[in-house]
Amino acid sequence: MNADMSTQASLAAAPEVATGAPAPAAAGPVLMDCRVEHIFYGSFLAVRNAEVPIIANEITAFIGPSGCGKSTVLRSLNRMNDFVPGFRMEGHVHYRGQDIYAPGVDPVAVRRSIGMVFQQPNPFATSIYNNVAFGLKLNRFKGDYAERIEKALRGAALWDEVKDKLNSSGLALSGGQQQRLCIARAIAVEPDLLLMDEPCSALDPIATRRVEELMLELKQTYTIAIVTHNLQQAQRVADRTAFFFVDTSAGGRTGYLIEYRPTQELFGDPKEEQTRAYIRGDFS
Repeated sequence: MNADMSTQASLAAAPEVATGAPAPAAAGPVLMDCRVEHIFYGSFLAVRNAEVPIIANEITAFIGPSGCGKSTVLRSLNRMNDFVPGFRMEGHVHYRGQDIYAPGVDPVAVRRSIGMVFQQPNPFATSIYNNVAFGLKLNRFKGDYAERIEKALRGAALWDEVKDKLNSSGLALSGGQQQRLCIARAIAVEPDLLLMDEPCSALDPIATRRVEELMLELKQTYTIAIVTHNLQQAQRVADRTAFFFVDTSAGGRTGYLIEYRPTQELFGDPKEEQTRAYIRGDFS
């Protein structure tokens, strides 16, 4: 067994409930236990003191002002920050009981189980079919491509709109359709966890609502973590919400977690003054 296959096997075989920070009351199984002590880019301290358990088959929203580290923490959940020069993390991210930053863990194998949808829709300059098939080919999928691609497009609520033009360019779709195509591409490889970094910020209100409805449908099968600046969106879709703030006391900007609670509780009765001020709209 090669190293890549060994990594995937160990990720799949690890216990479903990770050890580490206790989940909030009445939580389901913890799919991922994220404990960020520090995240550095070179000598710059970007994030400190962020503990966010990700509960299976729920939507967890990361909110907070610009520069508070919420996207940095999200990208740490599938090692996307590895591409940033000087990135270094202290702490751990336990996925199904295994630290994805442990020596010998292949980040490519991690990303096969933890997909990502970005802020700007980024379909490839090829057909709709090839866009969805991309990850399957990369992972040397041996099954029925047509069946899996249809399943992914149905899962992204896009099949009925594109089934007769699968050979057309993905770039010819509307912005909302392009984002749903990117979601189809991400779920085609059937990841456990889907990360979304402000997936609606470039969309109009109608397309935003459709993607929000899609997220609520997808959580029946997948676990979702989302970064959003839209507080109403967090309230509409998220089961739990983590509020991040910015520490400027040392002259820089270091993000850190203020509070993490069930969404209705956090918005209805925030415990911290910074959270209350943010929800009131005192700053953004």
